[in-house]
Amino acid sequence: MIYDGLEGLIDGSIRKASHVDVAGIIHEGGTRLRSSRSERFFELEYRQKAYDNLQKFGIDKLVILGGDGSFRALKQFYNDFGVGFVGIPATIDNDIFGTDYCLGVDTALNMIRFATDAVRDTSASFKRGCVIETMGRHCGYLALISAITCGAEACIIPELDYDLDSLGKKLKKQLSEGRKYIVVIAAEGSRKTKKLVKWLENDVGIETRATILGHIQRGGNPTVYDRLMATEFVIHAIDKLIKSESKDGLVVVYEDSKFKFASIDYVNSQKFTIKKEFLDLASRMAR
Repeated sequence: MIYDGLEGLIDGSIRKASHVDVAGIIHEGGTRLRSSRSERFFELEYRQKAYDNLQKFGIDKLVILGGDGSFRALKQFYNDFGVGFVGIPATIDNDIFGTDYCLGVDTALNMIRFATDAVRDTSASFKRGCVIETMGRHCGYLALISAITCGAEACIIPELDYDLDSLGKKLKKQLSEGRKYIVVIAAEGSRKTKKLVKWLENDVGIETRATILGHIQRGGNPTVYDRLMATEFVIHAIDKLIKSESKDGLVVVYEDSKFKFASIDYVNSQKFTIKKEFLDLASRMAR
């Protein structure tokens, strides 16, 4: 096991796993191995140090759980030293190209759903508007899916153009016809949370509060779906490494309801885009 991600690889935070390390943890959120963001790993001298640490422990293949940054780092590591690996997409943003699903997404969405439902209760009681900000610096997936499944009145994400004038007219009409509250879900990458609060209060005419969910979305007990997907992802990854004599740079992807293997070059070749069908649904809440 390698602790603390890429930083742990550099610092040699490595030890042999035992049954004790993995027993009774399937219900826990977060990660026992911990994680890190590593600028050092993108310098050759530190990648060399990481490689030397693997050599000390006789490790020549890796299973990597991570997102875009982890995959780019391991691609470079693979090019430098030929260390074979299988990546497992694990990011709540769900923004890895080539896979329909990344580990952690369902749990994050359920945390957002729980929080949104609770905030809606208060908004309805006090006849208020609420702007709920989800995580997603570069990808609006969490906000979009949450807006659809939580019945939000408006959704603001980087991927969609929005028209507050048109949206405002629609919401004011609904308020005049008896609507008691308004739920707006915005991705943090839109950087519009404060603006939306002022817009609802000044233009639409409803007292409004902002709720920034922050890191609550990154914790919590994993959902049944995430637990099942994690099990299948890991089984495919480990079986591939054990049975394959070659040292490839691969990623387990879930596409069209099937598990497949894609090269790291393919996964890194394009930027993830949200499905058009989802964007079409959400576009009705942006204008």
